[in-house]
Amino acid sequence: MTEAMTPPSGPLSGVTVIDLTRVLAGPYCTMTLSDLGARVIKVERPGLGDDARHIGPFVNGMSAYFASLNRGKESIALDLRADDDRETFEQLLATADVVVENYRGGTFDRLGYDWDTLHARYPKLIYAAVSGFGHTGPYAERPAYDMVVQAMGGVMSITGQEDGDPTRVGTSIGDIVGGLFTAVGIVSALFHRTLTGETTKVDVSMLDCQVAILENAIARLMATGVTPGPLGAHHPSIAPFGAFRAGDGWLVVAAGNDRLFGRLCDVLGEPDLARDDRFATNPARTDHRSELQSALEAALAGATVEHWLARLGQADIPCGPINDVAQVLSDPQVRARNMVVSVDDGRLPGFSVAGNPIKLSAFPDPPTRGPVPDLPASET
Repeated sequence: MTEAMTPPSGPLSGVTVIDLTRVLAGPYCTMTLSDLGARVIKVERPGLGDDARHIGPFVNGMSAYFASLNRGKESIALDLRADDDRETFEQLLATADVVVENYRGGTFDRLGYDWDTLHARYPKLIYAAVSGFGHTGPYAERPAYDMVVQAMGGVMSITGQEDGDPTRVGTSIGDIVGGLFTAVGIVSALFHRTLTGETTKVDVSMLDCQVAILENAIARLMATGVTPGPLGAHHPSIAPFGAFRAGDGWLVVAAGNDRLFGRLCDVLGEPDLARDDRFATNPARTDHRSELQSALEAALAGATVEHWLARLGQADIPCGPINDVAQVLSDPQVRARNMVVSVDDGRLPGFSVAGNPIKLSAFPDPPTRGPVPDLPASET
């Protein structure tokens, strides 16, 4: 096993998590638990490790992708088909609070570690699983990746430009949302154990999670009977609420009610727009979104993005630039909230990762995270 880490102080301090996950959904879940103070021991395949170790880009031979998700964790190499390694694994389970896996449904059961068996042997252990389709239903044993569940869960059908090609959300929300819901399930199970002494199985399906975040797309379908489609950067039922072209680039404006829209028209020097029957109310503006876009962009064309952001900000109208990733990481608000933290690992000089967005007044939010675990030699 790699050297034991000292997790950051947090509400999960004292909680030990055995992490059999790989790639993204599960590691994102256990990274979140680690940032909240849990000790995470990552169980990896001997000689190969987590698949993410082999996904670029690489820095000094180390996967930056793997590092960003697994900093601050410990690692042990175990073959769960080998008797000696199983014995070591079971010793870990005996002292742990949580075990997390993200095999496809049924795989962990076939290794002899189904919920009923684990619960009987380790009555204080919480078992959490995040998989493509969960442990029940006709798809339970199918494999899945982020792209698959984004497509099957309807998210791709409402993403991208109208009449454009199918478009995946630019970050892996199929995996990430699954990991976050699993973390919520684990924290809930720990609280339930504290209150009652009972433990539970947490079963999270990535597909279920995509359905859960369809939010007003489901509401619109139920209310209108019309299947929603993509609208680019615009909101389906609020206008103006999207991306607009100014004199030298793009900005976003979210004038989410009539009062804000009137104020926007004044700033743009077009007060009559707020009295135009096509734009006087939000439903009217939504019905005439194309005409509204043209009218607003005609006014915005007269000055730069920087000019309009300053003017709109002074008028307290929600707005912002469309930042690239480098601009996000240098944004003063992002920096002030400690959302760019460094990895304390000599092999990764100057390497930064995203910080923890959960700010808790009772606990510090350190500016660094622990080193990236090497893949140790097999225990056998």
